[in-house]
Amino acid sequence: MSSLEDLLKKSIPELSDLFVRRRRPVPKGLLEALEVDRRQGAHQLARRIRERYRENRAEGQRLHYLLRFEIELWSSGYGLVAGVDEAGMAPLAGPVVAGAVILPQNYKLRGLNDSKKILDPEKRDELAVQIKQDAVCWSVGIAEVEEIDKINIYHAGLLAMQRAVQGLTCRPDFILVDARKIPNCETPQRGIIRGDALSASIAAASIIAKTTRDAHMLELDQVYSGYGLATHKGYPTPEHCRLLKLLGALPIHRRSFARVREALGLDPIQTELFATEEEHPEITQIIDGFVNRIQEEAEV
Repeated sequence: MSSLEDLLKKSIPELSDLFVRRRRPVPKGLLEALEVDRRQGAHQLARRIRERYRENRAEGQRLHYLLRFEIELWSSGYGLVAGVDEAGMAPLAGPVVAGAVILPQNYKLRGLNDSKKILDPEKRDELAVQIKQDAVCWSVGIAEVEEIDKINIYHAGLLAMQRAVQGLTCRPDFILVDARKIPNCETPQRGIIRGDALSASIAAASIIAKTTRDAHMLELDQVYSGYGLATHKGYPTPEHCRLLKLLGALPIHRRSFARVREALGLDPIQTELFATEEEHPEITQIIDGFVNRIQEEAEV
């Protein structure tokens, strides 16, 4: 980094590019020098840098809060904590994809959040690349459309989660899961309602799952043109439903879903969507979390 004297020789737009747009570390004394600088815009730049400081502090506090479940587990001796989440429960077409991620302890990635709250696809992709680079290990699991139609979407989501965990190259000491618990899993685990917004590990898994599934739907759009898969990713948007009725169902459409069956002229079917109380005593809470997740996904 240039000396303070050299920096102050730069124009205000150049300094703004360095310390606001590119968010370079601000050298000691620069802020104070700008506040007494007589150039037009210097005081405004100083205010913008101070605003950046406030944003950084707020983001640091948010990310620390996002680690509260992990910190509790790390302090209890669970060194490797995995987060698990899925994407693609609500769509009418395509697979359901789960992500599993073990983050380094005290990991803080600026912008890390529930994938549904990150509306910019490019930002999600950037975060996914960084998470994969930084993670202790990560994996994805997929349940195909045929499996969804055979065992229903709820159990297919759990199957994708099982496969994601099984794909981890490091065995986790504890697993944090969004809304549910993974069956037939010997590792201790905890289901957290809205966990993708409350746990850094689950949020990271949600980003891996979402970006993986979106990329797959872009590939399917090349195979099945005319259905807008690259745009709606299989979700029940008005345009997708219109095209489904107009063009009919594809092999990748979920025939256990009512809107697809309607397009095919088939009668509605009734299947057991959720697990039983014998399988999960906390079923009421699990169902509430699952229903909320479906509603949130359908709105994305």
